[in-house]
Amino acid sequence: MKRPLTRGALWTGCIVALVAGVTIGAATPPKVQFTDTRLKNGLRVLISEDHTAPVFSIGIVYNVGSRNERKGRTGFAHLFEHMMFKGSQNVGSGEHFTLVYNNGGDMNGGTSQDSTMYYEMMPANQLDLALFLEADRMRALDINKANLDNQIGTVSEERKQGVDNQPYGRAGEILSRAIYPPSNPYSWDVIGSMEDLSAASEGDVKNFFRLYYAPNNAFLSVVGDIDPVQAKAWIAKYFGDLPRGKAITRPSVAPVTLQDEQRLVFEDRVQIPRLYVEWPTVGEKSDDRFALQLLGAILSGPRTARLTKALVYDQQAAASVSARQGSNEDVGEFGITVTPRPGHSLTDLEQAADAIVDKMKADGPSAEELQKATAGEELRFISGLQSDLGKASRLADAAGFHGDPGYFRAEYQKSLAITAADVKRVANQYLTHGRVVLSIVPIGKLDQASKPAESKKVTDDNAPRPEAQR
Repeated sequence: MKRPLTRGALWTGCIVALVAGVTIGAATPPKVQFTDTRLKNGLRVLISEDHTAPVFSIGIVYNVGSRNERKGRTGFAHLFEHMMFKGSQNVGSGEHFTLVYNNGGDMNGGTSQDSTMYYEMMPANQLDLALFLEADRMRALDINKANLDNQIGTVSEERKQGVDNQPYGRAGEILSRAIYPPSNPYSWDVIGSMEDLSAASEGDVKNFFRLYYAPNNAFLSVVGDIDPVQAKAWIAKYFGDLPRGKAITRPSVAPVTLQDEQRLVFEDRVQIPRLYVEWPTVGEKSDDRFALQLLGAILSGPRTARLTKALVYDQQAAASVSARQGSNEDVGEFGITVTPRPGHSLTDLEQAADAIVDKMKADGPSAEELQKATAGEELRFISGLQSDLGKASRLADAAGFHGDPGYFRAEYQKSLAITAADVKRVANQYLTHGRVVLSIVPIGKLDQASKPAESKKVTDDNAPRPEAQR
């Protein structure tokens, strides 16, 4: 199960398109009206009425992700994403799916480093059912040894398919281990350790549920063709008597910087090598992420983006290239990924990419590049607010990360205010020598790594732990 995400820039050749009544290029944030209330047990309730179509979406975000775990007890947040569909006090195992699908709806869930989200999208006359289903599993999830063993097995298979046996699937895990020290909760993958999960007892899992799946640790957003008065009445009926959970101590995680460049090579069952270059940057709460996002859009994406134009089209040395900023709540990474065409080495591609980045650091972007990238980011932002689910997710995430469900308005204006000088500054500040360069190569082809003589071979669990400075 995956959390719905809107990532990557959508590009436009002009800045006059109209989306949701907003002119692209104008500094007026999208209009999303909502109410923001709390129940006595701490559940934060966000309601936005929209009668465009006879449907609604519910998003419920729990403020728990892999960053809330500790070494030796990883994978619990993701495990619960699965456990939450195994039945509750009044809903049998698998019945959540059946009740939603048989009534014309769709649903899923997803886990990130910072939070876990569940959602339903259903016809307007099914709001009562959707709220009941979410409240029932928050109230009394059916946690037993059989369900636990079953879902640990499911997660194990998910890891095999999505990580271990997926071409290049280990890249993210290796990069995180190289960038963050072992005690940092962003150093392990969201899916967690199979050894940790296998060692988990039924009591461990129940304690995790009681602490984090409480109303005071959740944000419920309801968006669409609804009657707000009726919606609030049903929410009070189903969620109002749930007991408040214990106070939760949040881990405070500072961004890291790397002292030196780390060069790694990993052998995988792939036919073509691939290059990953990653720098530690900033998280969701830093305004520098807006300039870093624009930097990524200027470097890769459309045919005219710098890395794409040079490596894919002009030199025809790369089959694909991407550059992007990824921000979690407390930390972030800026990464460049390059897949070569036959006859071109990762060493040459790394040097070519470095030259392009160095020129950006020296000169900054042109006015035209900045305008195109800003328009693309703006269209992506507004497009993400077109659906009921997009709005529900945005409101709940903003409440969790920033304490303000309406933070998207400030976010919108900040992203439009980025200047060429801002982009040049963050390129110089974050794209430094302190980085990780990872080559993933076919088994037995270590010589295909970028600068193979300088690269350390990574095996299953020996990814190096570089010294990091907070």
